[in-house]
Amino acid sequence: MKRKQNFKILMTIIITAIITFSVTMLWVYGGTGNMESSSLLGEAFKSDKLSTKLDLINEKINSEFMGEVNEDELIEWAVKGYVAGLKDKYSEYYTKEEMEEYYSDTIGEYVGIGVYITLDTEQNEIVIYDTIENSPARAAGLKTGDILKAVDGVECNGDDYDTITDKIKGKIGTKVKIKVLRKDQDNNEQTLEFEIERKNVEIIRVTSRMLDGNIGYINISSFDGVKVSDQFEAEYDKLVEQGAKSLIIDIRSNGGGIVDEAVEIADLMTDKNEVLLIESDKNGNEIKSVSKRDKKITMNCAILVNEFSASASEILAGIAKDIVSNAKIIGKTTFGKGIIQGLYQLSDGSGLKLTIEKYFTPKYNEINGKGIEPDIVVDDYEYAGILDLENDTQLKKAIEVLQN
Repeated sequence: MKRKQNFKILMTIIITAIITFSVTMLWVYGGTGNMESSSLLGEAFKSDKLSTKLDLINEKINSEFMGEVNEDELIEWAVKGYVAGLKDKYSEYYTKEEMEEYYSDTIGEYVGIGVYITLDTEQNEIVIYDTIENSPARAAGLKTGDILKAVDGVECNGDDYDTITDKIKGKIGTKVKIKVLRKDQDNNEQTLEFEIERKNVEIIRVTSRMLDGNIGYINISSFDGVKVSDQFEAEYDKLVEQGAKSLIIDIRSNGGGIVDEAVEIADLMTDKNEVLLIESDKNGNEIKSVSKRDKKITMNCAILVNEFSASASEILAGIAKDIVSNAKIIGKTTFGKGIIQGLYQLSDGSGLKLTIEKYFTPKYNEINGKGIEPDIVVDDYEYAGILDLENDTQLKKAIEVLQN
């Protein structure tokens, strides 16, 4: 079923998305009871200036505030505000619950039904973009283009987009009732209801298909997750078995994710011992990531990018542009986020995400604020998250380049 896609896609999996347009490195500070970990923020809160102000505010709250006071929540919001004072949109404090959700995403599994949703801003509707392979949603019969109308009997529309994920998620073994509106190609409508059991779902971020002319196509929707590079290599091997002679890698509207996943994929495309990524901290100290494997992807490649390809996507595109001779970058100039965040887990399970490094391509080209300029610019198409073989001029250009 085709559905008009003239709105900007806001794609998310049914899981709380904590990081967007992000490149993240993970560290864990200590374990339970390790007080050194909590001192990262604790020392800052011991300053006389801050303590005095908090004491005054706390005194007023205790003496005059009419509502109930939750001391734990006050502390959490105080820390959130403290970090927000950095005025860095990528630095953030996470509660214990938010960290647990982040790690579920990073591990590559979560409890739910396994659907991707989009927001149709024009019609103010929540639309199912896709279902995950082997998920409860796919088994139940939910389809791309279904319009979400109610969850557990409560009506919903686009205004509920930010909260609907929490209503669909739940404990393993429990069930959720989903009502959708489905339209066929003649625009006939029918309302369908499903009762779906929540299960452990492996998050699939990499999909593939064969195109005409022995061209393989791989889409990477996100680099969030420790299994992305493994999924990519498995899909590539599958395409080779099916007879692929050239390859399109689509990272359009991919907002980034974990550094190592992008670097691992680049490792498949480069010779051994090549410099892939250069990271520089606040003191100018540099770390260089080097390829560890012999080059596996030797066929000609086209990498599709757009203005929403960010962070880890730009790492992959930048490596390909600098040192992968059998690859061409096609599309629009990328987002331009060339900084890395470190995620630190504190001893109480909460977390702190801080911007800690700037990164450069293998040839020391800076990405932050600039993006990656394609080898071939095709800017007359707005990618909507769904492969459109008839109208996608960027895809057509990639096919043309590979055929020639």
